[in-house]
Amino acid sequence: MADFRTHLGVAAAGGAVVAHGGWQAGLWTAWEALPMLALVTFGGILPDIDADRSKAIRLIFNLLAVPGVVAGALLLQGRLDAGGLLLACGAIYLGVRYLAGALFSRFTVHRGLWHSLLAAALCGLISVALSQRLFAQPDILAWAHGLAVALGFVIHLLLDELYSVDLTGARIKRSFGTALKPFDWRSPGNSLVMLLAAVNLLPWLPPLAPLWALLAQGAALWR
Repeated sequence: MADFRTHLGVAAAGGAVVAHGGWQAGLWTAWEALPMLALVTFGGILPDIDADRSKAIRLIFNLLAVPGVVAGALLLQGRLDAGGLLLACGAIYLGVRYLAGALFSRFTVHRGLWHSLLAAALCGLISVALSQRLFAQPDILAWAHGLAVALGFVIHLLLDELYSVDLTGARIKRSFGTALKPFDWRSPGNSLVMLLAAVNLLPWLPPLAPLWALLAQGAALWR
């Protein structure tokens, strides 16, 4: 298994390539390229939030607390006065940072369902919905944000699988095959729940036409 610094560094490098390449191709502006870099990097450490007491889980839930506070402020600003809104946002931050992180650690197993392509797809779809619904981004940019998170997630899974092959000893470690998998074969029930969660996001997503246009433009860059 690759360590935290390796995951962070490789994902950041991949994000830099994607951000710069899309900017040069005119898919997004220079300012819009910065979130792309950040999202690929974020996706690159996201799978390790199922590891208890890892650096990733502390960092990720710190980061997730920020959009949580923004969403809470937008929803509650018309219902509470300034003092109440401040207290509510503080409670949201603490809830996401500490309570949600503790619950996630309690009910997940490292290299279980969260280390799968299904989880990568779910995180990507959540990012698309948040980008469009919460941050009011254009449809094509929202899809780009979701793809960025999913790409970083897959980079993490690929790194874990590569580190499962010991080239110096010419052997395959026991962890091989536990990261880059479609879903968790050992927990079909949990995998079904995650699949249903992804399907339930469909009404919250923008139209698919901008996604196909984005993929077509991206494919053209490699020709």
